[in-house]
Amino acid sequence: MTQFANQTAIVTGGAQGIGFAAAGRLAEGGAQVAIWDRDTALAEEAAAKIGGGAFACEVDVSSWESVEAAMTKTLEKTGRADILVNSAGVAGSNGPLADYPVDEFRAITEINLLGTFHVNRAVVPTMKAQSYGRIVNIASVAGKEGNPNASAYSASKAGVIGLTKSLGKELADIDIAVNCVTPAAARTRIFDQMKQEHIDYMLSKIPRGRFLELNEAAAMIAWLCSPENSFTTASVFDLSGGRATY
Repeated sequence: MTQFANQTAIVTGGAQGIGFAAAGRLAEGGAQVAIWDRDTALAEEAAAKIGGGAFACEVDVSSWESVEAAMTKTLEKTGRADILVNSAGVAGSNGPLADYPVDEFRAITEINLLGTFHVNRAVVPTMKAQSYGRIVNIASVAGKEGNPNASAYSASKAGVIGLTKSLGKELADIDIAVNCVTPAAARTRIFDQMKQEHIDYMLSKIPRGRFLELNEAAAMIAWLCSPENSFTTASVFDLSGGRATY
């Protein structure tokens, strides 16, 4: 595949999970990938595995200054920003809203929602100057339906959906597509943050009767990032195994 040749793809949270799978798929298509992650060692290891000139940038997406620095480094190295896959996120702990730690709720929102705002804001000026870009924000089926005992995660991912729709409409007169995907759970390290009963609950809601495979997510993301996706924007693409059909 060469559909991403001569393109630069920024993948936040690209050191592991869905982000890493998407980064690999984009690199296979010829993109030079910038792995933006707060785990520098893991990001460098991921970049080495992906190859094709992939490189790591240490970044905390909840900090605008950190995102600005990563954007500057990326542009200095590649001169372009054609693709953004925003996969950085945390699940947080599980518990009823009435007992949920206030500081943890704020921290989850700052990473999942404010972080999405930061990285989208960082890439849009370059994409507008190029008159081209593809943005895919990773939301969650929890943002559509709300998972019990996961109010912070559900609310922050609902915000990602709303932000995506808003930005997509703002940029609809340019060849910049802004979409999001709403995955059901996939077996990644994010499960380490969840109680087993919550994992069991999520599985019980998936008609397919299994968790999402990372390669399945990467395939959909790759198409959304491709030049073929020249019409659809401000939209939500489901990856929930039949759980959400709207």
